[in-house]
Parts: sequence; C-alpha cells; structure tokens
Amino acid sequence: MPLRTGATRPMSLLLSTALAAGTLTGCALLELTEDCEGTDDRVRDTAALDILGSRPAGATVPRGFEEVDAGCWADSGEVSVHAGRTYAFPGTRAEVAAHYRTAAARDGWDPGPGTSPDDLCFTREERVLRISFLTAERLAEDGHGNRPDLTAGAGYSVDVDSSVSSGTEADC
Repeated sequence: MPLRTGATRPMSLLLSTALAAGTLTGCALLELTEDCEGTDDRVRDTAALDILGSRPAGATVPRGFEEVDAGCWADSGEVSVHAGRTYAFPGTRAEVAAHYRTAAARDGWDPGPGTSPDDLCFTREERVLRISFLTAERLAEDGHGNRPDLTAGAGYSVDVDSSVSSGTEADC
C-alpha cells in the first residue's frame, strides 16, 4: 500500500515547528515552573535581619502584627523572598525617616540608585529595604480594616525583598 504524502507533509511541518519552538523557548518554559522550593533558609535569614527589629524609641508592635511576616512568592518565573514588620509610632514621619536613614547606613544599606532624599528605599547585596507609611486605604486593602493605632502618628512597615533568581540586582 503506497504512503500518502499529502497528509504527512503538513503533520511533519507542524511537529518540526513545535519541536523548534520548544527548543528555542525551553529556558523560558523552565523559568515559568520555578517555585519556592528550597528557599526556607533564605526566608529565615531574611526574617532575622537586624534592620527589621530596629525601631525608634516609642515605636510599638501593634496587635495582630506581633510576628515577622516572611515568606516566598513565585510569579511568572520570578521567585522572591520577603520579610516585614509593622510598627505604630506616636511621633512624626520625619522622626521615623531619620531613625531608618541612620540605622540603614549603620547596617550597611545604601540609598537606592536614583532615589530622592525623601525616599526610604535602600539596597544591600541583592536585597531591597523599604520603609512605607501606612494609610487607612492601604490597611483596608490588606484586610486590616479601621486601625486608628496605625494611622495616628506614623504607622509604618519595614520590608525587605530579595530576588532568588540569579543575576538579579537589587533596585528600588
């Protein structure tokens, strides 16, 4: 029985194209499958950074925020570990900023490249440190509802993020 070549040519072309596309995008497909497996030690190291426990005199840990919030997330091939603390401070934002500029410099953190003097973003090795002031809107978005203890004075969070992907520079 003779082989029908009319039907096999399109199928061969389709299979060849699929194989070439798979070969060319193989790395990208592998990156999409990256996850947080094996990052436990790095999460623990990030959560233990001294800067997360540094706070100006008078700052307190609000109810519901007693523990360091730490973990790993993976999205579209990017894997990152993070750790953060939330504080309530009866003073001003300027006092919080002054404390963290001093503490960050003492701890080896550098102001992020291109940041303005008002930004509270610092880098060290592959890590990024951000100090963010809390607003009622941000607390509501995060599911914390009405928290006057965090919106009076200077409620703020101290967060450190680090990309697990090799070759990724820290950037504010």
